[in-house]
Amino acid sequence: MKVPFSPPHIDDKIIAEVVATLRSGWITTGPRTKLFEQKLAEYCGIQHVICVNSASAGLELALRWFGIGPGDEVIVPAYTYTASAEVVVHCGAKLVLVDVNDNLLIDPEQVRKAVTPRTKAIIPVDIVGLPCDYQQLYDIVNDATIKQQFQPANDIQRNLGRILVLSDAAHSLGAYYRGRHTGSVADISVFSFHAVKNLTTAEGGAICLNLPEPFLSEQIHKELKTLSLHGQSKDAFTKTKAGSWRYDVQTIGYKCNMTDVAAAMGLVELERYDEEILPVRKHIFDTYNQAFADDPRFRLPIYETEELQSSYHVFTLRVNGISEEQRDTIIMKMAENEVAANVHFIPLPMLTAYKELGFDIQEFPNAYRNYACEISLPVYHTLTDEMVAEVIHTLKKAVTEVLSL
Repeated sequence: MKVPFSPPHIDDKIIAEVVATLRSGWITTGPRTKLFEQKLAEYCGIQHVICVNSASAGLELALRWFGIGPGDEVIVPAYTYTASAEVVVHCGAKLVLVDVNDNLLIDPEQVRKAVTPRTKAIIPVDIVGLPCDYQQLYDIVNDATIKQQFQPANDIQRNLGRILVLSDAAHSLGAYYRGRHTGSVADISVFSFHAVKNLTTAEGGAICLNLPEPFLSEQIHKELKTLSLHGQSKDAFTKTKAGSWRYDVQTIGYKCNMTDVAAAMGLVELERYDEEILPVRKHIFDTYNQAFADDPRFRLPIYETEELQSSYHVFTLRVNGISEEQRDTIIMKMAENEVAANVHFIPLPMLTAYKELGFDIQEFPNAYRNYACEISLPVYHTLTDEMVAEVIHTLKKAVTEVLSL
């Protein structure tokens, strides 16, 4: 039985809505994008969301809005995809990597040690859908000593008066932290709607605003919308109204707005997200959990606690006592039997671009230790019970062959 890793969820409902959008005569940013933003804000329990063409663009817009630039430092976990870190480099700031805990999440104690007077932001990453411990991070940024050494460079930073918590929530739409949806926990959170995500718009992302007083969410929403579309005072849809052609360019902006074609897909998926999509993914997680729980060769991921509930994005199984090379052999043996597996992720210090920035994986032992034995198992809406059983059987067989156990 062939089991792919993560095909996108595209069905007749999505196709029909995309076709309706194409026939509407409006395919770029317009009414569907605006509606999608409103629905996402309602879902997360916040006032405003800005949809963009990728989570990467959303993270960079947030950093640039906050005024991050040369001379500043931004703390990012070493165990994440490059998107979480490259945006810091794009802004000209210094990237500061820290190690993670055994849940693959940023280690708050390592964050505390890494803070300097130049630290302007922390980007915690909700790896594979499990929220970080945001309370511990806020304890750090609100610590009186750390707040005293914070050096604001503009009015926005002065109004916040502390380090910004910018959540890379690319994986965690629908997850909960202490009873609150992700998107409503950090100062700013950014979701991804890439093709492999739980909810896809082919490509896309969303910036969720949750800043404290004295910030006005509506004002920031307007500023970020303008920044995402060349700094232009009106979007194309607004300019089509009679007599509304005239516009201004208020700032030197970017081009990263979401299209209505993408938003059409998102609207369909969001409407059924809690009732159809997440329950299927949770069922797959629970099935994997039950299958591997009593086998001492495996270490299971945490995906539900009293304080946390995952979005069930990827099941990150660890195989005890194996080397990186053995892990790769296991994945290859699975592939030979037409069952796909993956690894989330190669730690940044192991990648050429980050080595050239001076990072060394030996300084992040927990990131490497977990990476070397991690195997990501398929989780998606159309994965049947029979396919899940095939994944389990094939993986156990491959582990037995490689480890002779």
